[in-house]
Parts: sequence; C-alpha cells; structure tokens
Amino acid sequence: MNSLLLENYQEQQARLPNSGQHLCAQFTADDIIVYQAYRPAIADFAVREQSFGGPHYSFSRMTWIKPGFMWMMYRAGWATKPNQERILAIRFKLEGFLAILEAAVHSSFQQAVYQDQENWQAALSNSGVRLQWDPDHDPYGQKLDRRAIQIGLKGEWVQRFNEEWILEIIDVTDFAQQQYAILSASGMGKLEVPVENVFPLNQYPLIKQRLGAD
Repeated sequence: MNSLLLENYQEQQARLPNSGQHLCAQFTADDIIVYQAYRPAIADFAVREQSFGGPHYSFSRMTWIKPGFMWMMYRAGWATKPNQERILAIRFKLEGFLAILEAAVHSSFQQAVYQDQENWQAALSNSGVRLQWDPDHDPYGQKLDRRAIQIGLKGEWVQRFNEEWILEIIDVTDFAQQQYAILSASGMGKLEVPVENVFPLNQYPLIKQRLGAD
C-alpha cells in the first residue's frame, strides 16, 4: 500500500504502552502518517489532486488529523459511518507536524499545562491548533487505558498543511474494509494494521510538556 508498512495488531499492542498519554504513529526521520475520514466526493478530489479542495471541501472549518489508525477506525466505524466512508492516510513532512504540535492548545483546560483559566483562554485565542487526548480503542471499539491524540487545524494551519506539508495522500478504504472482514471472521489474531510506534517526544521536551504527554 504505497508508503504504509503493516504489522500484526496483537504484536503491535504487545509493544506499545498499555496506559498513559502517548503519541503513537507511523513515522520516519522526515515524515509522519495521519488519518482522516471523508465522504467520497472529498476523498476522490484529494486522492486525484494529492491535495484537498474542490467544491465540497471547506477551508473555513476545523479539520482533525489522527496519527492512530485504530482510533480512526473507531471514529469512522471502519469506514461505515455517514460522511466517513473513505479513509485517507496522509503522509506529510515531520517539520510541519512539529510546527503543529508547538502551536497546539488543549480543547479543555489542563491545570498542569496552563496553571489557570486565563492563561488557557489566552492560548486558545492565539492558536489555530487544538489537541485532545481521547481513550484509544481496540478493534471492537472497546476503550483502552492508553489515550490517543487527535489534532484540530483551522485557518492558516489548514492552508499550510495542505499547501506546504502534504507529501502523499493514500486511499486506504479497501484495506480498512478487508481488515474489518478479517476481524469479523477470524478475530484479532490475523488482523493487520499500519506499523505504529511511540513518537520520541523526549527529543522535544517543550512540545512534550505542552501536550501533557507521558
């Protein structure tokens, strides 16, 4: 599947942390994969043009990117939910991802990060990047103790993501549907998913502190 590397789901989970807030993704020294789900009209344009746009895509709305494949499968119901029937894997420049993380502000107040409500409100008003830590899920949709990150972009950040940082847009809908069929027929033992590892935020201590990651 082009740029995506795959592995067995259970082997992956044996390697990843069981709990805590961890940014898990497929990445190299130069790029990172994130996922989005769209209706067919938007996905068709994005795959064809290798960028977002067209009459059905709005640059004025916040768009959310998810580094975790399984969190995307939970959110989109394995490509079955309305307006989320197509799953896109987006490979983009790591420098862009780091710039996004540096600007990210939690969607809800976190005292350990912002100390007080005023600081948080000021940060919110000055940034077009939002972050949330949500429970990760197993292939059947059950919550895990580990939390996964999703990141919202709006305004100039959507434009920069689209125009400066995207390297490749891959339609992984067929893969998602195939794996869901395997899951339904045979369980998790034969399930394949994109390779994911914990992103080394220790190399970026200010970003790690800003995200409140473990």
